[in-house]
Amino acid sequence: MKKPVAVLFALLIAFCAPAFAQKKGGHPEVGGGHIPAHGPAPSHGAPSAAAPNRNFSEKPGHPNAPHVDAKGDHWVGHDTGPNDPHYHLDNPWEHGHFTGGIGRGHVWRIAGGGPSRFWFGGFFFSVAPYDVGFCDDWLWDSDQIVIYDDPDHVGWYLAYNVRLGTYVHVMYLGT
Repeated sequence: MKKPVAVLFALLIAFCAPAFAQKKGGHPEVGGGHIPAHGPAPSHGAPSAAAPNRNFSEKPGHPNAPHVDAKGDHWVGHDTGPNDPHYHLDNPWEHGHFTGGIGRGHVWRIAGGGPSRFWFGGFFFSVAPYDVGFCDDWLWDSDQIVIYDDPDHVGWYLAYNVRLGTYVHVMYLGT
């Protein structure tokens, strides 16, 4: 009678092991549930535009997308200054300001949509056209995000993906 129990236990372990081996997403130093304590500081460098083929992977294993290093909450990629033409808006805040709660204490679950229009809690946003390629691995029906103010680009917020540790510029579209 002991042999069937041992075989059953071995099968159970074999089938469950892959689930434990899966990563939550991101690199151990990026994402994986880490939430930055604060948004990025204003850029103190000379305002400039980002290089067209910029590489954001400053360490081996880090994503080639704007991200936050969990150690020190360094916002990698948020350094182009306030005159970056990729984030210029003729009518900033044309849909008003987001009032749902900003920062670490306000974690939202994306309820649907995609980069051009996504929503949570009755609030609607769109990803900046320049940033769309940086969110192609986001789960638009379940990822948790945190919204932060963008200190350099008027009219934009930063949506931080808790699972991946990456972020994109987003425009508030209203309720």
